[in-house]
Amino acid sequence: MTILRLMLAFAKTGLFSVGGGLATLPFLYEMSDKTGWFSHADIADMIAVSESTPGPIGINMSTFAGFKTAGIPGGILASLALGAPSVIIILIIAKFLEKFRDSKYVEGAFYGLRPASIAMISAAGLNVAKVALVNMEVLQQSGPITDFFLWKAIILGVLIFIAARKLKWHPVLLIAISAAAGIIFQF
Repeated sequence: MTILRLMLAFAKTGLFSVGGGLATLPFLYEMSDKTGWFSHADIADMIAVSESTPGPIGINMSTFAGFKTAGIPGGILASLALGAPSVIIILIIAKFLEKFRDSKYVEGAFYGLRPASIAMISAAGLNVAKVALVNMEVLQQSGPITDFFLWKAIILGVLIFIAARKLKWHPVLLIAISAAAGIIFQF
């Protein structure tokens, strides 16, 4: 029964996560809250693993989540369920898009989908930042506000951002540096 629920949840995610792999994050957070199959911290781990392994991030995250939930069959079936709606829709669109390519309705739909994708990815990014950069438990206690921030993680994030944007370092190098820093400084 869990496998069927897992497949349906990932098929829904695949159907509605417009904008690529990171757009699946709001659905993963919802899945986490509703099912308890994995935690928000697990999602942060999924992102780290998915970003540092070859392949599309959405498929990698669905494989990770499916495996965590239901082992190897869960990983395989969650990945297939996530990808199936996209493949079906793309085949249908490819068939008819040539005919309607100059349609103002098609152009309007694509124009509207762009900001929706950005909004979903941004919302997911804020959730990831909340897990990775702040200690929510301190907020619920009466500790000093400076303890609320995970300073080592924030500094690493800023340095990696600078190395990626300004220095144009290769992503593989940045992932390796981040992993080494995590091991050395015990994030």
